[in-house]
Amino acid sequence: MTKFGTSQSVPRKEDGRFLTGRGRYMDDLKPEGALHAAFLRSPVGHARLLSVDTAAAALVPGVVAVHVAADLDGGLVNAMDFSLVKNRDGSRGAAPVRPMLATDTVRYAGEAIAMVVAETRAAALDAVEAIAFETADLPVHAETAVGGATIHPEAPDNLAYDWSFGDEAEVGRIFAQAAHTTRLELVDNRVMAMPMEERGATAEWDGTRLHVRFSGQGVWGLKDELVEKLGLDRDAVRVTTPDVGGGFGIKGFTYPEYFLVAHAAKSLGRPVHWISGRGEAMLTDNGGRDHVTVAEAAFDADHKLQAIRIHCVSNLGAYNSPYGQHIASDLALKVLPGVYDVQKAFFSVKGVFTNTTPIDAYRGAGRPEAIYVIERLMDWSARDLGIDPIELRRHNFIAKDRFPYRSVSGETYDVGDFDRVLDRAVAEADIAGFAARKAESARRGKLRGLGLAYYIESILGDQNETTTIAFADDGMVELCAGTQSNGQGHETAFAQILHARSGIPFERIRFVQGDSDRIAQGGGTGGSRSTTMQGNSINHCADEVVTRFRPLAEDELEVSGADLVFEDGAFRVAGTDRAVDLMALAEVARRAGKVELLSTTREFTVPGRSYPNGAHFCEVEIEADTGRVDVVKYTVVDDFGLLINPMLAEGQVHGGVAQGIGQAVIEEVAYDAEGQLLTGSFMDYGLPRANDVPWMAFHAELVPSTANAIGMKGCGEAGTVGALAAVTNAALDAVWDRGVRHVDMPLTAVRVWSWLEAAKTPRAAE
Repeated sequence: MTKFGTSQSVPRKEDGRFLTGRGRYMDDLKPEGALHAAFLRSPVGHARLLSVDTAAAALVPGVVAVHVAADLDGGLVNAMDFSLVKNRDGSRGAAPVRPMLATDTVRYAGEAIAMVVAETRAAALDAVEAIAFETADLPVHAETAVGGATIHPEAPDNLAYDWSFGDEAEVGRIFAQAAHTTRLELVDNRVMAMPMEERGATAEWDGTRLHVRFSGQGVWGLKDELVEKLGLDRDAVRVTTPDVGGGFGIKGFTYPEYFLVAHAAKSLGRPVHWISGRGEAMLTDNGGRDHVTVAEAAFDADHKLQAIRIHCVSNLGAYNSPYGQHIASDLALKVLPGVYDVQKAFFSVKGVFTNTTPIDAYRGAGRPEAIYVIERLMDWSARDLGIDPIELRRHNFIAKDRFPYRSVSGETYDVGDFDRVLDRAVAEADIAGFAARKAESARRGKLRGLGLAYYIESILGDQNETTTIAFADDGMVELCAGTQSNGQGHETAFAQILHARSGIPFERIRFVQGDSDRIAQGGGTGGSRSTTMQGNSINHCADEVVTRFRPLAEDELEVSGADLVFEDGAFRVAGTDRAVDLMALAEVARRAGKVELLSTTREFTVPGRSYPNGAHFCEVEIEADTGRVDVVKYTVVDDFGLLINPMLAEGQVHGGVAQGIGQAVIEEVAYDAEGQLLTGSFMDYGLPRANDVPWMAFHAELVPSTANAIGMKGCGEAGTVGALAAVTNAALDAVWDRGVRHVDMPLTAVRVWSWLEAAKTPRAAE
């Protein structure tokens, strides 16, 4: 238990099969004889769909079926369920129907018009090319702004929702009377998630039961929608997820293709398989971010924050996606004030429809967007007020003795020691030595900048999770989890938790996930919830296993009451060396016919959310003649409450920071005025490579959460939440002495060079 228990950097159990090619992903599990699906997609951003002629496509050798919208059942009209925010006036946000296949209008380049099902993928793609269709162009609105040509009649001026939080008049009075105010305009650029494995789905119908396998972040949401849209009983639907090659939020919900593949399998009576191509993924996977924001801060004469005011326009794309309306509004609200003691705020968001691919959750889902704004604002305010950015933050931190602290947004931060974490970060990042590093960079002709972001995030998703612990006939113990690993290492971390709690040998634990038949309900993975929610659920279920086996242990050891204790993974007779562990008791139960003891399922609800937080220090070098930005030093100190597996936690931070660096420096989805995607391949869309990301120094300064028994705070998205502002603040610091007063993401060479050139004129430098 010392070697394989919690807080140990145990090597990942799953890596053995992944590194030797034994992982099983969607394309590895295609059923024998399965048909292949392919989709005709709109080549234009906005148009009337006048006609679709599938006759030639149906004659392509190998084609089994061609479906357009008119061929679908009534339940397959609306492509997905989505949640709506409440507008300022109390009404709900606009809810236009998103069709499975386009009916009379296409609203973004990439929207599906028809589905072909054929014996081979090549035949399906050939048939797609044979479909004739006619469109009449409509005006395109591709800008993240209110107004433009109407996309949906339900949303005049393309305004999907108009949401706000706080007392606008009261906050306005505070700003009018404040000793100091600051203002900053920001663009949070649109990005693509680009997991290594594209989205895919396979459906099989045996005449009475539907099995859908898909690459996702949880099986239960899709099962619920399949039941509803296909009109099936719940017991007639099974949804599974195999190994997943990355999710990052975009696989956390449904897409039209999943239902269309299921419909085809059911109507044709044969398995149907679809896997997206990379170019298809770039056109159709939900995007992330894409906000335009004006942020303001009001300070008193002592530079204490009095109020913040934020106005945001959020691009939703052409349709609502499941969580799209919530990302920029109530999810961002959860961490709106960051780590600062401010009790007055006004926050407004206007969500707009555009002729672009829909937008939804991407690693962080509202938290990176909010922290980017507040940490850029605090950094800018420090410069505007002539104060050191580190000290302005310290001056406004929520004090340690104020916890539990109810934030202005209504969240209860359970614990925190932000000064302690920042002190550690200042030391680990060697801030005292920055001036010398800056001078050395200057000798090489480089501009060096230092940036800080102090982030906080809220765990999202359901606070309950389900666990099953079952002693199998082959001597293994099956640990069935309601979450879904997308590469995070759940198989290892959850086995560590169960081993530490129950004494079940680490190597005898077999991990089971992603099967709605095996696990009746679960919350899936997203919002940094998995280890906190599932870990507490595992402990609760393990305790129940111990309780259920206790009478059997009493019989075996011929003792009862206080003389029998459970410690170090076994029932022991107090004061003796007599003991029996759970594995031995399971065999006793099996021989005695007490099979009811061999499987235990429990759902557990964590009483409160927890709030990971930490400090990111970033140093960049900029080549003044070209504008090239290099991230050269990066230091993270995180408070995750407790580390189940420090190595896995560090890996999550490394990956999150890499994605943050990617958005801050390299990545940007671009559309032209006609709604055409200009970044539809890796020739045009940049992803960070190994030489774009420095080695990251990761350190933990832990304050255990009081909101759950384990003390966990979650770590899956923290790297991204802190990285955006840290990198961008560092870039502004680097060019500040050259007269540049504003930078935005992405910090591409041509943009930075243009800012430096513009700053050479007196007007730009003001």
